[in-house]
Amino acid sequence: MPLIYGGFGLVLLALWIFCLFDVLVTAEEDCRNLPKGLWILIVLFLPEVGSILWLLAGRPQTVTRPGGLPYKGNTGSFPEYDRPGRFVPSNPDDDEEFLRRCRERAEEQRRAYREQQRQTDKDQDQ
Repeated sequence: MPLIYGGFGLVLLALWIFCLFDVLVTAEEDCRNLPKGLWILIVLFLPEVGSILWLLAGRPQTVTRPGGLPYKGNTGSFPEYDRPGRFVPSNPDDDEEFLRRCRERAEEQRRAYREQQRQTDKDQDQ
């Protein structure tokens, strides 16, 4: 008989620890019915009842995590191509400004390299 009570006690302890950590890592705005601080106190000081109350009345019903991939359930609130602020790539050959900046950056890198080579040659001669 003590073995049964011990096993039941371990299950209750595991439930209490799970619920306590779950309350701690849940975002404030995701807690239902009561503020997060009050849920922490309830689960901490009323282990059995508080844990069950947290699971039934306080835990978020759906967990939304930013990022991730669509096949992991992250559909987001906007379809992929209708998302506000989405950068729409264009053909670089059609973008004269982009090509001009690429040429300028390449020329600047060539000038810096030639200057570095001249400096290296000058230092070796001395």
